[in-house]
Amino acid sequence: MGLPTRKLGRTGLTVTQLGYGAMEVRGERIWGGRPCGDDQAKTILNAVLDAGITFIDTANDYGKSELYIGRHLSGRRKEFTIATKCGCTMTYAGDHDETPHFWDREHIRRNIADSLLKMQISQVDLLQLHNPSVELAEKNKVVDTLKELQKEGAIRFIGCSSTSPHLATYIDWGVFDTFQIPYSALERQHENLITKAGQAGAGVIVRGGVARGEPGQGLGGKDRWKKFDEAKLDELLDKGESRTAFLLRFTLTHPHCHTTIVGTMKPEHLMENVRIAQQGPLPADVYAEAKRRLDSVGVSPEA
Repeated sequence: MGLPTRKLGRTGLTVTQLGYGAMEVRGERIWGGRPCGDDQAKTILNAVLDAGITFIDTANDYGKSELYIGRHLSGRRKEFTIATKCGCTMTYAGDHDETPHFWDREHIRRNIADSLLKMQISQVDLLQLHNPSVELAEKNKVVDTLKELQKEGAIRFIGCSSTSPHLATYIDWGVFDTFQIPYSALERQHENLITKAGQAGAGVIVRGGVARGEPGQGLGGKDRWKKFDEAKLDELLDKGESRTAFLLRFTLTHPHCHTTIVGTMKPEHLMENVRIAQQGPLPADVYAEAKRRLDSVGVSPEA
């Protein structure tokens, strides 16, 4: 059974609804995660494509992520859509990595040149702004720079990774082909904006769709996951279904979730995610009841 696919909004690109978040393959030096060596990166990145996943998301400031993608997947370029981000700057501060962002033409152009070199490609399918404020995006005319790169052929489509309060304005601009938005059953504040973006014709890439996994098994926070208990969502699980699996299916059920990026370094976790995605969306009655219960404990979409 293959993975379900969707059109990524107006881009027309067909992508698997389960995508891969390559922030996990950042290398030996990491911030807020786990180290990943070259052999691990080779194994998991090839396993991603072998599993039939066709959408990979990375960023210029995800350590060695782009380098690993180029090193291990450049020979399989036709098998996947690649999305990266710009505005990033990697600096080494002695005992940790910093990732400051600068929103000007020089930095954005430097980012894409670096990304193309590392990934050993001539064109990125999607270049996304990496969470700038509307004020900075306007001040530095970042859209003009993205359009310039698009005209030059360095990128095919332009997108924006964003959150409230900036996201609604960016959607209204009508210039971005895609939006990357955090969302899960336990983080629903952007639920209606996802709908707005999708109805406007943009592709929607969901991040955080499994809330980083259940504490003890994944990296999810206990404070956020306690809402799962308060909403009594265990009562809605299929026999043998894990909480993380339920969250992934909840995310995939949103009608405007075109793809959701889930990261892992472990092939067994990857194949479990594939198996879950192959089950498809939650039944309509279960989805509606889950949202009702979440509303009752204060996990609601914004107005």
